[in-house]
Parts: sequence; structure tokens; C-alpha cells
Amino acid sequence: MNQANLLADENRLCVAIVDDHDAIRMGLQANCAQKNIEVCASVASVRILLETNDLSCCDLVILDLSLADGSLVEDNVRQIVATGTPVVIYSIADKQALIRAALRAGAAAIVPKSQSIDELFQTIQHVADGVVVNNLQTTAAIDADDEFKVANLSPREREVLSLYASGLALKQVATALDIKLSTAKEHIDRVRSKYSGVGRVASTKTDLLLRAMEDGIIDEGLL
Repeated sequence: MNQANLLADENRLCVAIVDDHDAIRMGLQANCAQKNIEVCASVASVRILLETNDLSCCDLVILDLSLADGSLVEDNVRQIVATGTPVVIYSIADKQALIRAALRAGAAAIVPKSQSIDELFQTIQHVADGVVVNNLQTTAAIDADDEFKVANLSPREREVLSLYASGLALKQVATALDIKLSTAKEHIDRVRSKYSGVGRVASTKTDLLLRAMEDGIIDEGLL
């Protein structure tokens, strides 16, 4: 191999792909090959990625927002970033709470799967070069973050809110959690008070449903 080819190999990007859909991984691998990008790993979970691969030679990880193993995107991003490897989220990107969680955890950029593959690879190159990416999805999520100040609900308050906002009556919530009806009502009253305290009024049950969806407590698909 001549010196020019050696230099080209040294400058070749190396990425890892984490997505629980085989077709997505295969498609990305094919496109990486066309772009002369090496794929050092292609797996269905971050756990498998970290257990079976050394990311020291990996330039970045392409990660889906939601994986079938039930892992949280913020945990996935933090674990990868902790290795010193940047993360580009490549996802349907239709759940703002997950997008904000990924960015807060350290993801470098968000690229929706609805965008062209060229836009994804432009973002990959920018992130690998250390360029700050401010595409529409990333900027919108950052700008929106101040509007969704954390209400700091306790685990029990989140649990009560999840059941109540999903459609159960307070009596049903109390029965499901084996608590008194008055206790369930106290939890909901505190939830309303905490949301109001950060400027996110939740005076009706519909408001509570929206707040729970915004914070990722229940699935936005219920809308």
C-alpha cells in the first residue's frame, strides 16, 4: 500500500451503530461503505456495544432514541459519552421529552430519520471534526427546554400522575397502589402545585396528561 493510501486509511472515520431494527442497521452500514466510513460495531443495545467493543478507536456512535431493551436514552448517552465518544441521535425524533433528555445527557446532535441520508452524514462529519451542530431539531429542543422547567416530582407522585393522567379515577389509582383515596388526592394536589410553581399550569386532568407527556412520564402516543 502506498503512502497516500495509508494516510487515507488513517483519516477514515470509524462509527458504531446502535439501533434495534436490523433493517436500519443494515441500511446505515451500506451507506457508510459508500461514504468510505468504517463501521466498528453494529448492535441492538448500548449494553452490548460497551460489553463487546473498545470505543477508543471509534469516532462517534449513531444511536436511536428508543431501544427495545427498555433502556433510557439519557443513560445510554451518558454511558457512551463517558468513554470519550460523541453521540449522534438518529431517530424518528417525534418525542420532545426524549430529545431534550438526550441533549441534556450530552448528545452532540439530533438527526430525524425523515431527513436525507446526506444530512445525516454531513452531521456525522461535523461532529467528528468537533464542529458544534445547530440543526433545526437540536436548536428547537434546546430553545424549548427553558419552557419545560422540571417540576421535581417524587417517584410516588410520578406513579400517581401516570395512572391518573392515563384515565383512571382517583379511587382506582388508590386501589391500584394500595393507598387511601385521600392520599392519592394529596399526591395529585402536590403535582398540580409543583407544576404551577414552575409556570406550567395543570389545573385540569387534560393539563396533567399533557405535562406527563412532556416530561416523558407517559407515552406521547396517547395524544
